[in-house]
Amino acid sequence: MKHILYILLLMSAISVAFSQEHFVQDNLVRYVNPLIGTAHSTTSGTGRYGKGSEEMGQTIPAVTVPNGMNFWTPQTRQSEKKCVAPYYYEDNIFLGFRNSHWINGGCTQDYGSMTITPQFGNLRTSEDKIGTHFTHSNEIAQANYYSVMLEEEHIRAEMTGRSRTAIFRFTYKEQGRAYIVVSSNSDERQGTVKFDKTRNCIYGQNPVHKIYQGKGESAGFSSWFIVQFPKTPVDCGEFKQGGWFAFEVSENDTLVVKASSSFCDLNGARQNMDAEIPHWDFNRTLTETTNDWNRQLGLIEIDSWNQKDKEIFYTALWHASLLPRCISDMDGRRPRFDNGSQTSTTLVKSKHPYYTDFSLWDTYRALHPLLNIISPEKNGQMIQSLVDMYSEGGWIPIFPCWNSYTCAMIGDHALSAITDAYIKGVRNFDIQKAYEGMRKNAFEIPQSEQEYRDGHGRRALKSYMNFGYIPLEDNVNDAYHKAEQVSRTLEYAYDDWCLSQMALALNKKKDYKMLIKRSENYRNVINPKTGYAQGRYKNKKFAKDFSPFSLQNYITEGAPCHYTWYVPHDPDGLIGLLGGRNRYLARLDSMFSQKLYWHGNEPCHQVAYMYVYAGVPQKTQKEVHNILRNEYNNGPGGLPGNEDAGQMSAWYVFSSLGFYPVCPGSPDYIIGAPLFPYAKIHLFNGKTFEIRANNLSEDNIYIQSMRFNGQPYTNYHLTNDMIINGGLLEFEMGPTAFISLQPHWTPNSTISSLP
Repeated sequence: MKHILYILLLMSAISVAFSQEHFVQDNLVRYVNPLIGTAHSTTSGTGRYGKGSEEMGQTIPAVTVPNGMNFWTPQTRQSEKKCVAPYYYEDNIFLGFRNSHWINGGCTQDYGSMTITPQFGNLRTSEDKIGTHFTHSNEIAQANYYSVMLEEEHIRAEMTGRSRTAIFRFTYKEQGRAYIVVSSNSDERQGTVKFDKTRNCIYGQNPVHKIYQGKGESAGFSSWFIVQFPKTPVDCGEFKQGGWFAFEVSENDTLVVKASSSFCDLNGARQNMDAEIPHWDFNRTLTETTNDWNRQLGLIEIDSWNQKDKEIFYTALWHASLLPRCISDMDGRRPRFDNGSQTSTTLVKSKHPYYTDFSLWDTYRALHPLLNIISPEKNGQMIQSLVDMYSEGGWIPIFPCWNSYTCAMIGDHALSAITDAYIKGVRNFDIQKAYEGMRKNAFEIPQSEQEYRDGHGRRALKSYMNFGYIPLEDNVNDAYHKAEQVSRTLEYAYDDWCLSQMALALNKKKDYKMLIKRSENYRNVINPKTGYAQGRYKNKKFAKDFSPFSLQNYITEGAPCHYTWYVPHDPDGLIGLLGGRNRYLARLDSMFSQKLYWHGNEPCHQVAYMYVYAGVPQKTQKEVHNILRNEYNNGPGGLPGNEDAGQMSAWYVFSSLGFYPVCPGSPDYIIGAPLFPYAKIHLFNGKTFEIRANNLSEDNIYIQSMRFNGQPYTNYHLTNDMIINGGLLEFEMGPTAFISLQPHWTPNSTISSLP
């Protein structure tokens, strides 16, 4: 009962504090459930294709601010190793609070973290004994706040925080000796922890190491941290990679502790703490962080009769607001990109927030397009960060994480993210420098073998340019994902199309002509005889022993039936290649009737929208609605697979609003079906874009007609200008499909419609 009363008092205080927020009519942070995605998926599509960690959401209940440096999270797992998230719902041992740099919802690594563990009575520093039992009934997880009652320790542990700094409040239920243990989480055992009793602090560092390219090598910088106490301890000590302070406490005493970090140096950690939390007022920081999240979540208002839908939506918007992360200090300093070969950390000072941990194979699809609508200035800063990486490292990165080059995944999707931003009006980045780097990626091969192995440039570009596809003989050895030749070809064709749009916009006509031709290379790996994407040899013969529904080594994380639909830039061409509209639709129908569709990984995310290009929007409406209802829920297993740095949730945000960016780099969004009777997007320019679905219900999921700003609207796509200029899009919904094949209802193919 005391626990329930505590929650109610906390939420009441927060609600009062934020009743005056600009356009926030509700305390939206209360709808965020950070435990969604922390367990094995319980959604309906789990099982056929995903295995192991692919069936986990891989999210953590982090406390931070939008795109913050540190994910302050409860910790239930010790390691920073690949595919091991710091927290899993199934665990029952609390190890402390970690300043995690986990790529939320991914399967990479954590890095540069430390852990603060509160203990009572007995000091324990060995890894197998440092933790204590906890239960979820004693846990409160919110975007702005986390607490847990540690019964064995007689401690209520609370946490809130900012980007670089957190504040903790420990309340003791008994009199005795309290310990705060600080550990550097270096799996390489290279972390250091020291204490300074005269300054009431514990400090240290955890060197960052690479995986993928340069696995095990230094990334050229460390995470430096400081844990500050308000008073002098009665005892203190150090152990391997750790240190501790002890305090005498009475019943109901509280101990407030602050922690901060920097990727530059210890002084940077101190300055970050002084700038972000210069006080010892826990509730003040809670108020500031709650304010930040209410502003962020309030960028999109929804009206729903269903509390569960609000929880799923605002948790999705929260997930989509975490990455990429800003790693520059409050004073703008940050490590130079790709600093791993240096003997000491080289620091530079950015004029803008500098971001890293771009999971671009995932996030170019919907997350960055979402930012172009709700936070275009921030997305421009992210794009400039990619340009800075090119300036410092010599190549536009493929999948930049831990401020280093990696080729963790395939494609060259920085080109998509940059083009999409430019086409949609984002201009706060160096456009000419960006194009220079994008063009280099598309046309040049690293001069040395070592440079290529270090992750510079496209994988297998030489084969791609020589053959118009990557033949099966090229095993693409210098990549984490080896082979996958067909998927690489399809994704490079799309990336080439993106760059062609940038070239066209910048009046680089020669480049445009070369690239638009290359963008049709998808035709070289989709076999018109089988109607599926298929491996191909140098002699142009397709691979035998072909199974379109099983995993193949020339396909990335999926089967040929999934990647056949990866032609977002030329659906008209794909329709022709598959034998015409009827065969195209029959093949598309089989994705759902035969349960081949796999929402748990990104290659299928545009598939349900492909019906619109063949003039059958009602099937898109049906299948999108089914995915929204069956592949997401508000429990710990409520994601169909890895969250992948916000992409899985960005899909939900877009699709529940009623439209989706099938082809980033194009100014168009394909209309699906709205999930809410009303939604409003608050735009950067002070305007709003409203979506109203009249007569919407669980039975009335089909669009009967549309109006835009009061006028009949007969297209099945929206333009970016329509959204950014503000307006009202109205749907009349009904229980049966409204079938129309009027030419204006079908979007034009992005290749055939260009000059």
